[in-house]
Amino acid sequence: MTKNLLVELGLEEMPAYVVKPAMKQLREKMGAFLEGHRLSYDRIEAFSTPRRLAIRVVGLSDRQEDLSEDFKGPAKRIALDKQGNFTKAAEGFARSKGLTLDAITFREIKGEEYAYVTKQESGQAVESLIGGVSEVLKSLTFPVSMHWGSHSFEYIRPVHTLTVLLDDHVCDVNFLGLQANRISRGHRFLGKEVEIQSADTYEDDLRQVYVITSPTEREDRIVEQIHAIEKKHNIKVEIDEKLLNEVLNLVEYPTVFLGDFDSRYLEVPEEVLVTSMKSHQRYFVVRDASGKLLPFFVSVRNGDAYCLENVIKGNKKVLVARLEDAVFFWREDQKLEINALVEKLKLVTFHEKIGSLYEHMSRTKTISDILVKMAGISAQDAKDIARAAEIYKFDLLTGMVGEFDELQGVLGEKYALLAGENASVARSIREHYMPTSAEGELPDSVAGAVLAIADKLDTLLSFFSVGLIPSGSNDPYALRRATAGIVHILDKFGWDIPLDKLVDALYDAELDSLTYRNRDDVMTFLKGRIEKMFDKTVPKDIVAAVLASKHFVVRDLIEAGNALTDASKLDSFKPAVESLARVFNLTKKAPNSAIVQPELFENEAEGALYKAISDLHFGSDLADNLEQLFGLSPAINHFFEQTMVMVDDEALKTNRLALLADLTRQAEQIAQFNLINTK
Repeated sequence: MTKNLLVELGLEEMPAYVVKPAMKQLREKMGAFLEGHRLSYDRIEAFSTPRRLAIRVVGLSDRQEDLSEDFKGPAKRIALDKQGNFTKAAEGFARSKGLTLDAITFREIKGEEYAYVTKQESGQAVESLIGGVSEVLKSLTFPVSMHWGSHSFEYIRPVHTLTVLLDDHVCDVNFLGLQANRISRGHRFLGKEVEIQSADTYEDDLRQVYVITSPTEREDRIVEQIHAIEKKHNIKVEIDEKLLNEVLNLVEYPTVFLGDFDSRYLEVPEEVLVTSMKSHQRYFVVRDASGKLLPFFVSVRNGDAYCLENVIKGNKKVLVARLEDAVFFWREDQKLEINALVEKLKLVTFHEKIGSLYEHMSRTKTISDILVKMAGISAQDAKDIARAAEIYKFDLLTGMVGEFDELQGVLGEKYALLAGENASVARSIREHYMPTSAEGELPDSVAGAVLAIADKLDTLLSFFSVGLIPSGSNDPYALRRATAGIVHILDKFGWDIPLDKLVDALYDAELDSLTYRNRDDVMTFLKGRIEKMFDKTVPKDIVAAVLASKHFVVRDLIEAGNALTDASKLDSFKPAVESLARVFNLTKKAPNSAIVQPELFENEAEGALYKAISDLHFGSDLADNLEQLFGLSPAINHFFEQTMVMVDDEALKTNRLALLADLTRQAEQIAQFNLINTK
């Protein structure tokens, strides 16, 4: 016989971003609790609103499964004395399992007998185990927490109600001094306390007091009402999934409405209007059939349609106040001069240990110049990059960015165009912030890509130079994101820029404001970000071997990892890698300045390997390069069969090591093959 279990925790309103993860966490931890207590079930349904977290276990078994478990004890020679009586070791073994000596039997394992006991445990009724639900609730973790009243225990928000029902019976559960009952709270303004009749009636009981417990149902209601508004007014509402997810976790009973604002505010850049509506007010943006922004907004009320006109007026009033500010800043900012703003950046601190924003821009310009040369950038792009690097942070001192800081760069592009800068310069001002998240969009223009890399490189090197290096999960200056941006942009544009040589060039550069330090830490950090770029199908040993190569070009590193992974599925992979690994290991003993002298060869195997190495012609196709390298395996093996490398004759030994070193220098452009595991 099965039962249905309902657990609902009523709280003060949680932040929207916490609700869904907390609901998922409760479902997973409840599943682990039930499985750990040998309680089977059909499924766990999860519910949430800003003021509650709940689960319903459907088809929960009414008893635990019976347990039968064998335990191995001491060997028979230890468990019995010479007279055949149980020893203290046997008594202690039986007692530790809660059993008597009568339960001991002996079983033979690999020629010797051992004491065994079988412990039988009858499954308990589910009612006797439900009290453990309180431990499940206590185990929930949150990004922020608080304590209230006399409680020392911290939680996401104060807890007010606890409902735990097994079918229609209240269970004996206590959490933070709250004894479980069947009382839940309705909508904060429209509802009241309500008795949950049973686990099966949970949604219907709360629906009567204006609470929709299912986030999926709330989302469906919001979307359906939006579509009804679109149809009625012949408009298109931009349903942003992230915004929709946030809104549905702000309301318990959604009612969608349409508001408007004066069309004169459309003179402000669209990005400002959209940011103000979506990010600040959590409104959905409205467009016409062609995608043009219209002076309307769509929002979601936490309640019914009563006096909805007043709600619309209130929301419009709040939005208009923001738009008035936007219009003012837009007009005032256009009176400012870019060069004057850049000069003022000398007084704006980038970081107290590093210097001003102006100095940061100056270093970025130096790095840009180095990148332009290494990437072979065209003269026009180089000119645009140089100009952009001189001014690209100016918009930080505009009134609009002060009000809408999410739009730094975006507004910089618009103000630059209004000031007469060309489109490439203006665009790079916007693109240098990219990517703005782990999976964010990358720059599309060459100028924007170079400026983005240069800006992020100085940020990385500057913070590392003054000892502000991320440790563990601590990364207050988002250096991991900046570094990931560097390597992803280099990969996208495919520039043949070895990162190690680029970093060396930066450390050799003459900078007035700062001396870069901690190069090794920077390289380790860069390698860590590149490591994250490899597909999960690339084995870790291949990743390590590729990252240890002498050709540190991001795109080639990724391609080498993929090529080696594909090759590892071939029968020829293991013998080829093993022969190359042997070469790598011996080459460690080769003098750096040794040069191959063919006249010192004593057998044809040396000459054959020398010719095979000379015939290698690596190109841009990593798979072809690898095929050529693996094709040397017979020549390498023949060389080792016919040739003793570490002979007493110093000249012969040095010459043979130099021959192997020549091969290593070519092979290590792909990977350090002695780091690949072939076992």
